[in-house]
Amino acid sequence: MFTGIVEETGTVAKITPADAGIQLTVRCRKVARGLKLGDSVAVNGCCLTVVKQTTRGRDKLLRFDLLRETWLRTNLQFAAVGAVVNLERALAANGRLGGHFVTGHVDGVGRITRWERKGADHVLDIAAPVEVRRYVVHKGSIAVDGISLTVAGVTRGGFRIWIIPHTFAVTALRERKVGDAVNLEADLLGKYVDQFLGQRGVPQGIK
Repeated sequence: MFTGIVEETGTVAKITPADAGIQLTVRCRKVARGLKLGDSVAVNGCCLTVVKQTTRGRDKLLRFDLLRETWLRTNLQFAAVGAVVNLERALAANGRLGGHFVTGHVDGVGRITRWERKGADHVLDIAAPVEVRRYVVHKGSIAVDGISLTVAGVTRGGFRIWIIPHTFAVTALRERKVGDAVNLEADLLGKYVDQFLGQRGVPQGIK
């Protein structure tokens, strides 16, 4: 479980095809502190497992093994060496829930349709697939590349978000442009409500 509060941006150091999928290596510093093999890290909002750690100067290299389906269902498929990615360690039991409940299971990939500065802030419009849009509500929460954000408006094919200077400065959004793909995870609570309401009147265990 994550909160959508990005701890650090890392850079993609290596992408290696493997028999069962893809090996992704990310260069970072802060996120590697205290990490053990088998721990979870959200990379652009995608929950991945650390399978190897190496030290390179002051940096750490974290390697993740991705199933090909995971690779193809997230925007990691468009990453290249040197690309900036958002990183967050799993939430500690005694940690603060600064954002919202984020599982790291990407629901779909959206596309940036508007990305421009407005005064000190930035306005971001994202076209989202229908399976994500059904859970998007005005002033609700959504994770964009693993960042917990508040929906400022619902558009015909997606939604709008306002980005404050701090979020712009400390996340990979500063590297994004119109047309780029972003990972989207809808609010977990909304998905549960939808599931429960859809099963009203249906006895448990009946499919």
